[in-house]
Amino acid sequence: MSNAALGFPKSILNNYQEFNENDFGRVIEEHKERYVVQNELGSFSAEITGQLRFTATDRSSFPVVGDWVRMQIFDEDKALVHEVVHRERALTRQAVGRDAEVQYIASNIDTAFIVEAVNRDFNLNRMERYMTLCYDAGIHPVFILNKVDLISEDRLEEMKFEIENRLFGMDLICTSATSTEGMSKLKDTIEEAKTYCFLGSSGVGKSSLINVLFDDQLLATGAIGDGNDRGKHTTTSRSLHVLPSGGILIDNPGTREVGMVSDNDGLSTTYAYIEDIAEDCRFSNCTHVHEKGCAVIEAVNNEEISEEAYQNYLRLGREQAHFESTVAERRKKGKDLARVIKDVKRLKNR
Repeated sequence: MSNAALGFPKSILNNYQEFNENDFGRVIEEHKERYVVQNELGSFSAEITGQLRFTATDRSSFPVVGDWVRMQIFDEDKALVHEVVHRERALTRQAVGRDAEVQYIASNIDTAFIVEAVNRDFNLNRMERYMTLCYDAGIHPVFILNKVDLISEDRLEEMKFEIENRLFGMDLICTSATSTEGMSKLKDTIEEAKTYCFLGSSGVGKSSLINVLFDDQLLATGAIGDGNDRGKHTTTSRSLHVLPSGGILIDNPGTREVGMVSDNDGLSTTYAYIEDIAEDCRFSNCTHVHEKGCAVIEAVNNEEISEEAYQNYLRLGREQAHFESTVAERRKKGKDLARVIKDVKRLKNR
């Protein structure tokens, strides 16, 4: 497989002129600080060097699936990763159970397929959350409404109406891995050497869709758990695969918690229609919660904005603000500690 098929960006060679193309590879699997890295020479089981581990400021310094890394091949199928050399459009979320810590999901993504299944907890709030994460990272989101063979045409039209009247202008593809409905449209959206990731809860059918795209059983799939309509975790780690037609796919384990981590433009892009209305608020610093003269509250009362969308807009904004304030507090504590250590060293040297 050529490096071009893996999406190799030529800009890397401009920044690392002393190296050749095969000194770099793309991370295609990650297993707790062990990686599989691929280039046109093959696939290599890789670990990071001690220097990279020592100089890392936090987990973001370590490779994630989709990264391009500089590596040194030292055996037929083994390599050492020296550094991450190209990471753009990285999908992130708040690390589960860890305040102020970002978890990198995957990187160098062009389009995210956000998958919802019609037969379980169809949730527009969650779809808006994924949209915001994608827009924050500069990733184009596309919604996939999957398993449409399990519901009637009338119910499907109702769902499509709900999506189109709340997630304005979003690309939507209705699919079924069983009947192959919509699969041709999905295939047509995938371009050679572009990278696509699949996002969604466990059991929505991400792996099944990828298998159909490969015309083969590439990934293991499992039955839905008995009695609760919840999927089993058939995908347990992130992995990158190249389609015969040339597209690059990243499969992700099902995600149940997707915490906000950024106050970039993602929220404003997802809720652009609310932001437009907010221009007419009486106060420039309006929080849209209790102020008199708030154009957003008035629009909600007049049913121009749905109550559900409004509440989700506020909720995601609060999450982002909390994360940013926690990060700022941790940085301040770190600076204070560094100052104390410096003072102690100065006293010892007297």
